[in-house]
Amino acid sequence: MRLACLAIALMVLSLVGVTSAEARRYDRGEDGSRHYSRHSSHSVGARPGKWCGWWMRTQKGGGPHLNLARNWRGWGRASGPQIGAVVVWPHHVGMITGRTASGQWIVKSGNDGGRVRERARSVAGAVFRVG
Repeated sequence: MRLACLAIALMVLSLVGVTSAEARRYDRGEDGSRHYSRHSSHSVGARPGKWCGWWMRTQKGGGPHLNLARNWRGWGRASGPQIGAVVVWPHHVGMITGRTASGQWIVKSGNDGGRVRERARSVAGAVFRVG
């Protein structure tokens, strides 16, 4: 009886504080690293193997066709490089979050080295879109 009560208590304690809507989600990067995903992927479907477009959908919305990075060229309206703009290369998509003192744009994107990463990047040859 005592063992059964202990087992039930442990099970209840493991569930305290976790709700289905707010449950933390951890993903494994391609390098095996574990990272917390702040945004729920339930509304955008399962993460594909090439997932920069999928990650951008968790930030900006949009349908499954936007899982493919180059399809972001048709999202929103055209702009120049600016903070908040979606930056689209032929095989990658991210969003501009800042600018360095030397003038490089800081881009945050999914599937950059197998994880979500924010870093200074060249935006040469890219197109820019704003919602």
